[in-house]
Amino acid sequence: MRIYSLAALAALIIGLAAPHTSFAHEGHDHGEKATVAPTKAASRAEAATESLEIVAVARGNELEMYLHDAVTNAPLGDATIEVESPGGPQKAALGPDGIYRVGGEYLAKPGTVDLIVTVARRGDTEILPLSLRLAAPEATAAVTGTMIPHFEWKQWAFAGVAFLFGAAFSGLFLRGRSAAAVMAFAIAIGATAASAHEGEDHGEPPAVTTPSTTARDAAERQSDGSIFVPKATQRIFGVRTVATELKAYQRSAELPGRVIPDPNASGFVQSSTGGRLSPPEGGFPRLGSTVKKGDVLAYVMPPLQAIDVSDMRQRQGEIDQQISIVQRRLARYETLVRSEAVARSQLEDTRLELEGLKERRASLDKVRREPEALIAPVAGLVADGSAVAGQIAQPNAVVFHIINPSSLWVEALSFEPVDASATSSATTSQGKAVKLAYRGSGFADRNQSIPVHFKIESTDASLRPGQFVSVLLTTDEQRKGVAVPRSALVRAANGVDLVLEKVSAEKFVPRIVRVEPLDADTVLVTAGLEAGKRIVTQGAELIDHVR
Repeated sequence: MRIYSLAALAALIIGLAAPHTSFAHEGHDHGEKATVAPTKAASRAEAATESLEIVAVARGNELEMYLHDAVTNAPLGDATIEVESPGGPQKAALGPDGIYRVGGEYLAKPGTVDLIVTVARRGDTEILPLSLRLAAPEATAAVTGTMIPHFEWKQWAFAGVAFLFGAAFSGLFLRGRSAAAVMAFAIAIGATAASAHEGEDHGEPPAVTTPSTTARDAAERQSDGSIFVPKATQRIFGVRTVATELKAYQRSAELPGRVIPDPNASGFVQSSTGGRLSPPEGGFPRLGSTVKKGDVLAYVMPPLQAIDVSDMRQRQGEIDQQISIVQRRLARYETLVRSEAVARSQLEDTRLELEGLKERRASLDKVRREPEALIAPVAGLVADGSAVAGQIAQPNAVVFHIINPSSLWVEALSFEPVDASATSSATTSQGKAVKLAYRGSGFADRNQSIPVHFKIESTDASLRPGQFVSVLLTTDEQRKGVAVPRSALVRAANGVDLVLEKVSAEKFVPRIVRVEPLDADTVLVTAGLEAGKRIVTQGAELIDHVR
């Protein structure tokens, strides 16, 4: 009997201790736990047809509706919207921000609300059902309180059962001190179970929360890689889309090129002899100023060496001596011609000889005094020039460079002959498109390539001579794919090309694609994209930056 009593006592202790240890701290984690508050968007619903899409967002007792074109994603503000709601039919009012709004007390109650939206636009009527799930206000503002004793009815029930079981066991099997020990043990277990959470502090005290009445819509990247962008943010980004179409296009060859001035509308101003520069009346022309053909831009005073000065003085002395001899001869002939001792023809010849000597003498003085005038060869702008008064200009040195900005060319380098009938265009480093016209190609190789000249047909003030561009030439080879604007491409951090596909009204998914150049404005997607998809063509860079 004593062995059975001891076994029963051991079973009682294990049975009472096991449940106590299993749920004394049930549902509690004493380790550190980071609390991250995800962005919570307002309750919303969306619907779409082939021509338009609508997003309804609940804001308190008001329903905001964003109406957009389903293909281009352009906001629509020329429609009439009626809403059939639990509060009855209502007509939405268009606000100055382009958002349609209706009110309703039913929006303040949590639950699911079914709405029927009728959109009338340009003679067409669309009916769109919406199922709006209104969530209860969330607790967001936490106020720290004091430690409160925690009691649960399960713990009190367990303590009572342990006490009664211990009393029955003691009365049936034990006597005296053994019964008293078992009773004391049962009471201790019951008391411990009842107070297992009483006054216990596990770190942070419980918080008293207050309900939040507003929700903030914010763009964010989801865990699956998709990007949620609310309609309000899409309007700020100016997001536009286009529907893709699979077609066959002519392939394009891409050539490196640079902008050069038109050789017939530009020119250099150089000094032929060299000398000291001096400004004309009004000063030297400044950079970017407009000049006309024939305008004097500067003067060059030729320097005279010592030997040149000595030679000129010797020649001047010789001419002065000849002038004196001829003058005396002329005076003598004038006296003799009266007596007809000298023919009048000799008198005229002597007079002409004297005039020639005087002209030669004057020309020598003119060479020493007159500077060389530097004249603009063409009309245009002063593109380059660094003339300073007193500067010594070397012979054949370029003093000014005149360019006509409305007449620029592009020089490209090709490794194969270029067909003159090929359609050509160019793109700058900023992505601007430039239309070109073929002008000719060289016959001799330049660094194992052929120089090809094109005329820029469009006038763009941002183009400068020397600027590098990419020239695109169409070829006879055809390639099948999807044509998208260059603005739709986004370069990922790993260097791959991406486009953003709009899969729903507010959800975008990045797609890895392989592209080829098509023309200055368009690229051809040869892999990674199918027809009938909506691709972001404007605002793709901004959406890709959402984290």
